[in-house]
Amino acid sequence: MRLDYSARSLWSVDRMIEDIRSESAPYAAVELVLRGFGAYAGEVIVRQAGGEWWASGGDHWVRTPDGRLWDPIDEARRCYTQDGSLRLLCRDATAGVRG
Repeated sequence: MRLDYSARSLWSVDRMIEDIRSESAPYAAVELVLRGFGAYAGEVIVRQAGGEWWASGGDHWVRTPDGRLWDPIDEARRCYTQDGSLRLLCRDATAGVRG
């Protein structure tokens, strides 16, 4: 898988999470991998939108220049339960940047 910090690379990450889920891997076995995928997606948003990482009480978010907070790590967890998408999160978080 090619991860180059582009928004497009998040398609591959979403597909990888789908593949892991289709193998019925227990959540406990993939929790750290999902956290890593979420952190990667957060860094993509930071680079694409000019955002910054925020942390409090062990939780991490990305703050975009418009003041909104995004939780890519939780979104990766939601992807695993078929209720999220890292590429769509990135699209939404960077929408105001593209003009």
